[in-house]
Amino acid sequence: MDAQENPVFSRAAAPPDLEPAARRIVALLGRVDDGGLDGPTPCPDYAVRELLGHLAGLATAFRDAARKDLGASTAVSPDAALPVLDDDWREALPRRLDEMAAAWRSPDAWTGMTRAGGVELPGEVAGAVALDELVVHGWDLARSTGQPYAAGEAELRSCEALLAPAAGGPDGGADADAADGSDGGLFGVPVPVPDGAPLLDRVIALSGRRPDWRPGR
Repeated sequence: MDAQENPVFSRAAAPPDLEPAARRIVALLGRVDDGGLDGPTPCPDYAVRELLGHLAGLATAFRDAARKDLGASTAVSPDAALPVLDDDWREALPRRLDEMAAAWRSPDAWTGMTRAGGVELPGEVAGAVALDELVVHGWDLARSTGQPYAAGEAELRSCEALLAPAAGGPDGGADADAADGSDGGLFGVPVPVPDGAPLLDRVIALSGRRPDWRPGR
């Protein structure tokens, strides 16, 4: 995917703000009880605890990618091993999400090259992938824990523009797929939705999830 051909990466537009998506996830955490950590999620290989561990890892990785702090956190593929949820996740995960959102508010985060998931990619692509991760996995967490979820239209348009080219052919979206693990990882083959489906449903379907997913269905 050529970043400059995708409307998400238009240099004339201001970069998206990741804070609303990050804060929505933080708000969801308060209703995640310890007894539900082994419950299912839309990610077949993940229980809720692994989904939370993945969120913690991606928050750290994309925070460091924004800062161009290319160490161990940005070097490992997200599907290299099953995520482990730290005992202090209730305090640490909100902090990491806040730090991630703050790092992407810097204009410098969206320029030059960086690394995420062991893949070198332009900062503007990494930022769009980071937003997509927050929106889609926020939906995952909400559905897994029986909570409502809504995202802003600008966020969803950004996610749609990132995911749709990847869904259109084997060569589209290669950088984004590698960075978020979607080549056989958490973001799978798009599923069909009816004509006129809500934008959120279309984005979720493009990420390989059934918009009507519920635990036990």
